[in-house]
Amino acid sequence: MFRKNNRHLQPVLISNVNDLPEKHRKRLESSWAGVFYRETFCRLDERPFGVLYADFPSRPNIPVNVLVGLESLKADFGWSDEELYDAFTYDMQVRYALGYHQLGEGDFDLRSLYYFRERVSRYMQEKGINLIEKAFEQVTDQQIKAYQVKTGKQRMDSTQIASNIREMSRLQLLVEVLQRVHRMLKEEDQKRYAEVFAPYLEGHAGQYVYHLKGQDTGEHLQNIGELMQRLLVELQPIYAQEPVYQMLERVFGEHFRVEEKVVKTKVAKELSASSLQSPDDLEATYREKGNKSYKGYVANLTETCDPENDLQLITKTQVAPNCVDDAKLMEEALSNLKERTELETLYTDGGYGSPSADQSSRDSQVEQIQTAIRGRAPSTEKLHLADFEIKQTEKGVPTRITCPQAQTVLVHPSSQKKGYVAHFDPAICQACPFYQKDCPARPEKRDPRLHLNFNEQQVNVSQRRRRSLARQKEGRNLRAAIEATMREIKHPFPASKLPVRGRFRVACMVIGSAIATNARRIQRYLAAKTKLENEQKKAPKGQECSLDPHPVSFFTSFKAVFEAGLTLLGLRKLCLSC
Repeated sequence: MFRKNNRHLQPVLISNVNDLPEKHRKRLESSWAGVFYRETFCRLDERPFGVLYADFPSRPNIPVNVLVGLESLKADFGWSDEELYDAFTYDMQVRYALGYHQLGEGDFDLRSLYYFRERVSRYMQEKGINLIEKAFEQVTDQQIKAYQVKTGKQRMDSTQIASNIREMSRLQLLVEVLQRVHRMLKEEDQKRYAEVFAPYLEGHAGQYVYHLKGQDTGEHLQNIGELMQRLLVELQPIYAQEPVYQMLERVFGEHFRVEEKVVKTKVAKELSASSLQSPDDLEATYREKGNKSYKGYVANLTETCDPENDLQLITKTQVAPNCVDDAKLMEEALSNLKERTELETLYTDGGYGSPSADQSSRDSQVEQIQTAIRGRAPSTEKLHLADFEIKQTEKGVPTRITCPQAQTVLVHPSSQKKGYVAHFDPAICQACPFYQKDCPARPEKRDPRLHLNFNEQQVNVSQRRRRSLARQKEGRNLRAAIEATMREIKHPFPASKLPVRGRFRVACMVIGSAIATNARRIQRYLAAKTKLENEQKKAPKGQECSLDPHPVSFFTSFKAVFEAGLTLLGLRKLCLSC
């Protein structure tokens, strides 16, 4: 039976927290624990989680805000479940963050946390709704409103993360699958296939591969493929609904093909990036990026970046197989961000550009600013389409184009209806310094007008490049700071490897880390604000004390003071010489 947790709103008069000296109690309240309690724990709405529990009178649930809070702290500190439970049991700071003022209060068994994860995961599979993600968005939206964080400008970036799986070679993976198929079989079937399985059951899969060190693995792969085909046919009537059989079917299709009833092994280049990487994580995928290979997932984060904000918060987290393109993740996030925030401008890197992403940006009325554009950069010595300002409809159809010399003309569909063309007045163009040399517009034999041909995709790329160049001239890169956010999110996990498996659990860990990151940012913001207020109180009347967070201002002031000192020193020397 679901019951909201309101007990923390009425703390007991006599408790371990109240027994602390006043200075320690105040420090506890202003620490990350106090901020987490006020800004995350108290803001979390438990009611959406009511669908996970029985609707008839029964034993009340463990408080949802406690369980969600524990998941966030686990990700923040990189704890195992045992370490998490020990911290909850004995660490007063952790207990205070979860609304408890007394040791021993609210005790529950660790398996209750496992049951909660199972319920949330099952609900995700059945309804397609991640309640942990919804809780993060609900808490963040309240924090944005409470601290008046401007959300018109936001930035987005992705990073590679790995789940808790072993690095396995192709042969080792196939042997591991065969071993699991053997464990799936009933006792009588194990005896029936004892001879064919025998070579693969002598030790674990890694040992099998080790004994073949230096040998050509092609013959072994072929033998495994033929055995897998036989098993798929013979085991199908009894074991077709078993998850291990379905995994066997998937692996065989990914690594082998049948031509004229003959099994042939696919070469490495034929393997898909979405092929199975580990039997323990069916959703992890493979990707090569920057001369490095990754197995696992991609985490995509969005955060505010308005320069007028003293506090920036993470607004959106996404986790997907790492073979998913960044532009696809942006498309999925735009509608949610537009609905929850006042997003107007989104800063990304070059990986977020695509025709469908351009259309999604227009549909959401969001201006995308990229720090770079995919593909070869055009020559700076000649004009290119990005030098022209092009007006488009909501559906992306170009209507007007303006050249660098301010000549504006209409855009018409081309004669073959495959693109567009703009006709420029030759009388005006002849006075242009780019005429007949560097301008992409050219006259035709029977038409003296200068013609500029392009298609819709070229328009989209050119206008993204145009916006990118305009922002670069401003000398401010609002996207760059999100790299530090990525480090904050992944810092608890050595080598960016999370201690969980599966897309859902990985997503929950990333969300938990984002919740804790926002809480710590608020804590630092409040600490700086308190310090400033204290300095202003200590300052003499008529003098205002300000803490400039920008180091440039500090060094500028130091330089001015230094130069003034040299001037005074020079005057003093002049006086002594007189």
